[in-house]
Amino acid sequence: MLTSKELRPAKGGQTKISISSQELRSKYLKFFESKRHAIIPSASLIPDNDPTVLYTTAGMHPLVPYLMGQKHPAGTRLANVQKCVRTQDIDEVGDNRHDTFFEMLGNWSLGESDAPDGVGSGYFKSEAIAWSLEFLTDKKWLGLDPKKLAVTVFAGDSDAPKDEESANIWKSLGVPEERIGCLPKKNNWWGPAGKTGPCGPDTEMFYWSGKTEFPPLGSNPANDEDNWLEIWNDVFMQYNKNTDGTFAPLKQKNVDTGMGLERTLVALNGFVDVFQVDTFWPLIQTIQDLAGKEYIAGGQTTRSMRIVADHLRTATMIMGDDAHIAPSNVERGYIVRRLIRRAVRHGEMLGINKNFSSIISEKVIEIFREVYPELSRNREFILNEMAAEESKFRNTIEQGLKEFAHLLGGFQTAFEKTGQRITEISGKHAFKLYDTYGFPLEMTQELAIENSLTVDVNGFETAFKEHQDKSRAGAEQKFAGGLADHSAISTRYHTATHLLHAALQKILGPHAMQRGSNITQERMRFDFSHPQKMTPEQVKQAEDLVNAAIKRDYPVSYQEMSFEEAKVKKAIGLFEDKYQAKIKVYTVGDPNDVATADVSSPTFSREVCGGPHVEHTGLIGKFKIIKEEAVSAGVRRIKAIVE
Repeated sequence: MLTSKELRPAKGGQTKISISSQELRSKYLKFFESKRHAIIPSASLIPDNDPTVLYTTAGMHPLVPYLMGQKHPAGTRLANVQKCVRTQDIDEVGDNRHDTFFEMLGNWSLGESDAPDGVGSGYFKSEAIAWSLEFLTDKKWLGLDPKKLAVTVFAGDSDAPKDEESANIWKSLGVPEERIGCLPKKNNWWGPAGKTGPCGPDTEMFYWSGKTEFPPLGSNPANDEDNWLEIWNDVFMQYNKNTDGTFAPLKQKNVDTGMGLERTLVALNGFVDVFQVDTFWPLIQTIQDLAGKEYIAGGQTTRSMRIVADHLRTATMIMGDDAHIAPSNVERGYIVRRLIRRAVRHGEMLGINKNFSSIISEKVIEIFREVYPELSRNREFILNEMAAEESKFRNTIEQGLKEFAHLLGGFQTAFEKTGQRITEISGKHAFKLYDTYGFPLEMTQELAIENSLTVDVNGFETAFKEHQDKSRAGAEQKFAGGLADHSAISTRYHTATHLLHAALQKILGPHAMQRGSNITQERMRFDFSHPQKMTPEQVKQAEDLVNAAIKRDYPVSYQEMSFEEAKVKKAIGLFEDKYQAKIKVYTVGDPNDVATADVSSPTFSREVCGGPHVEHTGLIGKFKIIKEEAVSAGVRRIKAIVE
């Protein structure tokens, strides 16, 4: 097998910079701590009460309420390492740079308001850009060669002018004008998340990845895209898009930055692809051992190894989240199922004919458990679900082989009736084998050759593209609703989740902890821990208790306190690892009394949450449970409406 050293050549010779993922995380947080930023932990991969996206897709995602104007308990300068999942481009994984789970290093300025003692006030373009360059090039921090850096800025259009301010700041810091590219909105503009809301230009930083040691004269990412690797992005939220499509300056101007940990490690270490970083490479080594094949540049073997490593890493991180997302046929669970099954398909192509996904998953847990301790907490759940899903899928592949045999039988019947022999498997049939039974095109082609047939590859690619376009359109439509819905009906539903959570704990016991929720304009969905189906009497009890709390018309208020204080007050805390020094605790009832989930008590519930909430429970309306069902082992789901 290839060793780590053999596989990891730096362009132009020996690697001059060697830095691990843990060192990069540490340096980043220490740097921004020195700039008076409060360090906050990673939020869950499952967005809190956000119906518009399935997973946390960026570092700013959990901070949307604060970017919209809510006060953050930690102040106006924040920094963290956020775990993220994006699956819109899942079919592109297998090249040297795409991955579905990634870690985003981010720092934020939430307007210009004052901050608590010891924490800095807000800042904007000049500070953000200067600090970006300092962290990238100062030898105390990353020490990248400034001659290998380039940037892009917003080119301007009819909605907003060219971002000359950012370009001039870069020039003043010594970046040559030839290394500053100007690009349109699709490249250098963020937002709004929905049809209206905060948005603005961004400036992106790139590192030279071409074959020459230094970039040629005049090269920058605007005119030489393939040879530059994006490593950082500073977004300046300075406009608000109105309902009529016009743009107006924002009162609260925010800075939102994001540095992809994996891509930055590629640049720092001189690697040739993202799968050589230390949060990927042990997985590749394990796959080499399982397959008895080498990871070398190019070819289907390398592509399949990358897909197995990426998909099982992502599935492990999702299932390791305290929300306990298991493989299923819907929404988040479907993404997990798709990732595992695609990985197993490519494992088969590598010649791994036994269950292997839990072996890779165990290695993922080993790599990340110190950074994300929830993986250790949920290890048994992850490995059991991973192994069960792989076994199920191997049975599905068997069904696919039967379908292929049935297809051949149909060809023979047609020949017997017409005398004309069918020599090609249509693109439609090939795509059905891919989409329904998990057959990659390559597997169908191999089976076709064995039976003296060809495959309509163009027809398959057309069907595949139509499927991909529909999937992306669906994702865009889901995303178009915005990252945070603060409408009146959503606020009512959100507050109702607090009442339901308290009611379930009273009726079923303290183990009935929230495992996720989803709110739309039409209904709420609430997932919680419970080992068996609720009885009809228990469902009725929960519904009646929530309605009694609504009728009591409790006031709803919040206090900022430490997590320890919240524990003393017996507040329900979800996804504990994400909370910082100061948190918001919402109380339904008297904030000075003990929460009992009893309508004869002055206080019904107390919960750690960011909002939004109604001012008093009487505004919620009549609460009705319409369904109680299983989600996965040990997790139940309630769907409800308010009228």
